[in-house]
Amino acid sequence: MFGSSQARGANAYAKVGIETGVVAASPHKLIVMLFDGAIVAISNAVHHLGTGEVASKGQAISKAIAIIENGLRASLDKKAGGEIAVSLDSLYEYMTARLLQANLENSVVMLTEVQNLLRDLKTSWEAISPTKEVVNEAPKLSIDPLSPRPANFVEA
Repeated sequence: MFGSSQARGANAYAKVGIETGVVAASPHKLIVMLFDGAIVAISNAVHHLGTGEVASKGQAISKAIAIIENGLRASLDKKAGGEIAVSLDSLYEYMTARLLQANLENSVVMLTEVQNLLRDLKTSWEAISPTKEVVNEAPKLSIDPLSPRPANFVEA
C-alpha cells in the first residue's frame, strides 16, 4: 500500500514537471518533446513485448501513434513548409502504418525501425535550433528555460 501511494506521488510530481515544461517551452522545444515522447513510448512497447504484456504493449504503441499523428503530423504547415512538410507528412504516415503492423505482428524490428527514424528526425530538428543565433560571426546562445543550469559552487 505504501509503495503505491509513493508511486502516485512520484507520478504526480513528474506530471507537474512535464506540464510546466510544456507551458515554458518554445514551439521548437515542443517538437523535440514530442519526438522524445514517441521514442520513449516505443521503448516501452519493446519492453512490454519482451515481457509478454500484450495490453501494455498495445497502449504504448497507441501512445506513440497518437504523438506522431496528433502532435508531429498535425503540427505540419504544408503551405509554409513546402516540399519538406509534404515529405515529413508522408514519413509520419509511413511510421504510423509500421507501428500498426508492428503491433499486429509483435515485431521488434518494425518498432526499432520507427524509433530510429524518430531519433534521426529529432537529431536533425535539434541541429536547426532557433536558440542559436550568429552575431558578428560568433555564435550567441539564447537561454532555453528547459535546459539544465550549471551548478554555482561557492567556496567557503
